[in-house]
Amino acid sequence: YGPDNENFIKMLQTPFKLYPHSIHEQLEYLYKNWSELLDEFNYKILLALDLIREEELFRGLGPGKSRVHEYDMEGIENFTPDRDWMPKVVMLAKNVYVWLDQLSKKYQKPISKLHEIPDEELNTISGYGFNALWLIGIWERSEASKKIKRWCGNPEAEASAYSLYDYTIANDLGGEGSFQNLKERALKRGIRLASDMVPNHTGIVSKWTIEHPDWFISLPYPPFPSYQYSGESLSSNSHIGIYLEDKYFNRSDAAVTFKHIDFKNNQTRYVYHGNDGTSFPWNDTAQLNYLIPEVREAVIQNILRVSRLFPIIRFDAAMTLTKKHYQRLWFPEPGTGGAIPSRSEHGISKAEFNKAMPKEFWREVVDRINKENSDTLLLAEAFWLLEGFFVRTLGMHRVYNSAFMNMLRDEENSMYRLVVKNTLEFDPEILKRFVNFMNNPDEETAIKQFGTGDKYFGICLMMVTMPGLPMFGHGQLEGYHEKYGMEYRRAYWDENIDVGLLKHHEKIIFPMLKKRYLFAEVTNFILYDFWTGNVVDEDVFAYSNLLNNERTLVIYHNKFKETKGFIKNSVGFAVKKEEDKEIKQKTLSEGLNLPLNGYCIFKDHVKGLEYIRRNKDIHDKGLYIELQAYQIFIFHDFRIVQDNQFFHYAQLFDFLRGKGVLNMDDALSDVIYQPIHSPFKKLIDVDKINELLDDQTREQAINRFSSIMDSLLKQVENYMKGTGNTKKIRNLLIKKINIGLNYKQYLINFKEDPDLIRFINEIIPKTPLEWSIIISWVILHQLGRLKSEESYELRSRSLIDEWHLSKFLSNTFKEISTENDTISLQNAIQLVKIMTSQQNWYDSLKLSDLNARITLEKIFQDIEVQQYLYFNRYKEVLWFNKESFMELIRWLVLIASSNILDINLSSLKENLKLIAKIYEIWKNAAKKANYKVNEALNLLKEGTL
Repeated sequence: YGPDNENFIKMLQTPFKLYPHSIHEQLEYLYKNWSELLDEFNYKILLALDLIREEELFRGLGPGKSRVHEYDMEGIENFTPDRDWMPKVVMLAKNVYVWLDQLSKKYQKPISKLHEIPDEELNTISGYGFNALWLIGIWERSEASKKIKRWCGNPEAEASAYSLYDYTIANDLGGEGSFQNLKERALKRGIRLASDMVPNHTGIVSKWTIEHPDWFISLPYPPFPSYQYSGESLSSNSHIGIYLEDKYFNRSDAAVTFKHIDFKNNQTRYVYHGNDGTSFPWNDTAQLNYLIPEVREAVIQNILRVSRLFPIIRFDAAMTLTKKHYQRLWFPEPGTGGAIPSRSEHGISKAEFNKAMPKEFWREVVDRINKENSDTLLLAEAFWLLEGFFVRTLGMHRVYNSAFMNMLRDEENSMYRLVVKNTLEFDPEILKRFVNFMNNPDEETAIKQFGTGDKYFGICLMMVTMPGLPMFGHGQLEGYHEKYGMEYRRAYWDENIDVGLLKHHEKIIFPMLKKRYLFAEVTNFILYDFWTGNVVDEDVFAYSNLLNNERTLVIYHNKFKETKGFIKNSVGFAVKKEEDKEIKQKTLSEGLNLPLNGYCIFKDHVKGLEYIRRNKDIHDKGLYIELQAYQIFIFHDFRIVQDNQFFHYAQLFDFLRGKGVLNMDDALSDVIYQPIHSPFKKLIDVDKINELLDDQTREQAINRFSSIMDSLLKQVENYMKGTGNTKKIRNLLIKKINIGLNYKQYLINFKEDPDLIRFINEIIPKTPLEWSIIISWVILHQLGRLKSEESYELRSRSLIDEWHLSKFLSNTFKEISTENDTISLQNAIQLVKIMTSQQNWYDSLKLSDLNARITLEKIFQDIEVQQYLYFNRYKEVLWFNKESFMELIRWLVLIASSNILDINLSSLKENLKLIAKIYEIWKNAAKKANYKVNEALNLLKEGTL
């Protein structure tokens, strides 16, 4: 008998002998080996196996470990096209009651309604770069949920955000009027509001459990004889009784049903709680029966109503309503049961199920939304390897990608790279439709999972620079550690904002949020291998994207170790061709659209350094990168440059040897203008300035100064192809240095004029920093004259910027300054520039104080003077800064005096008195005008001072 042609008695003994301790394995043996003999008993064996699985299955750990996405069983392609705003969505989640409590503390006033949320808070959210705000828990909740939680020991508990009475804005949040106020203000700031839909179930006491109890999965008897329902009713409706199973309260069991009594019709039902089969039943919910067409239509009508309020809808636990899993959970085919206790005996065949639920519910939802309110983004929380199915076949705009959080947190980097590679090879459009996040409301906080260091920011930057919607959790930006339960009405921990963490977000995360347009699409997204020798380092994520001519390359090392290698070739990605596709690869050069010739210059967003690489090297070898633990580069601002006849970029490339610099233009100027920079740096070297200021070393110092000045002037003449007289200008500058350094000697000539002595003492430099300002000006102010006499003042000024000389001034001023100096380094540089462009302001004097008054108006027309004096308009009045004005005119009269000392010795006293008079007139006019620009100029023109 049997498949092995054995003795009948021996055949019957075989299962027991093989598996003496397991009825489960004995039944499996019968089904696998005797199915032809058992005929109709096969069904009973499968049912028995399902019942055993129900008993043996361990529940309570949730959805389990993330697995690599596989796409072998995907259905037909039926994406829903995005509206123009959808790819750029960046979402911030807020548990609404907790948020209002935190806002009350932040703004030190009661904030309990949606319309009371301050504009300042919306401005902040928008300013960070968020354009979507997910309000968790905004709907009217089931009061029964609150009762259950309070009965179980939490006197402050709110009802769960996922145990809903109805889809109306909660009254204690201000109702729909308050919501519309917030919606309108948020939209003005570019923020769209998002809400949850919980289609799988309702609250245990809800509008539908009262009005339509037949819409729920139920039995006319308890599924297990041990269930008792002797407690108080959760319903406030006298016609309806709703009772939890007794053992919930001592936590000895988690019943799958609650008792529902319709006193009016004398009907008792045992309604199933909502359940996804991975943990315990949700004891404050009631499970809807989707085999009933009226239920499906009623839920769709609710979704349409919500879409008219919210442009973004997140569907909670959406995977439970796919046909495959809804049948597995609630009406399992024989042999597939065991997910939810007691449901195996209520299973039906696939044909019966398809007859009752002919279409995928979510496809119906998507089609109806597309028809009736297509400007709604539909976002599915879905797991169980259904991510691709939800967006590609069911047509959801976005779907949760929990692998991003779980695998990167656990540093399962090869697995997550495989997720991305599999997706790219199957259909890259799926990657664009992921929702990437670092925590979900029912997960631990991002800070607890990822910390606050380089790993957190590296993964966060991956989240905002990869295709897919970035979603930030409540408290993630602030560094809060508390996990907010769905029943929380307030934050229980007294936490302060981690200011350092938030500022680092402001520095490196938020600027990238504002560039989502660059990262959101997959058309030009390329993932690369990182080769270390002959091995791919799976811990490195390297990918590029391209929009028009704007290129980005992101490289992140998600491991606590160092690595180095080359990025050259991409992984495979699918390219669609009519009804088919082909797998292609690209090189890094192709991915970034780099030409073969020339150089590319790019900037790292994180460190702010710029780099230069030879394009041919990238074509031939790839890009060489060295990475520390958890280090990330975001290369952007790519620009292609071709070398000139002097090979300046080749010289720069060789000089830097792969190192980054803060400013590549400055580095290039160092190469191009090195013959000018070298003598200039020597002239303003701090030690040389100190030697000039020391009476003992001055004479030798001036000789050395003169020699270096010669070198500088020759190089300047060479660069400008000038026709000026370098020797004449050199002598003039040395003479001015001598005059300046010996300024006090002129006081001897004015012993009988105390006012003039006081004036000179007031304007001459007092500190080494001030002397370095006047020496720097002397060196610079005549350089433009080597080209020609025409407008040499402005030419001299422009050379300071063109040749990047300010950085050398800054270094000198910083080194020579002391705590006694009142002038800032920036102002010192600005003064040198203004003194250079305004060096001949005194020419308009012509020995007339009236013209000098008019001269101030011309000086005020200089944009740099206006910036230095902090010109600002307030209530139609133009003001300037008192301290800056006094500093500026002091330096202007100082350079005028030095010029007069140089060329007007015969009438020295008369000219100095005139300048001193102008100085006093300018001071008095400013004071009398109360530092108002127009009033000061009018006073000067009137000549009454």
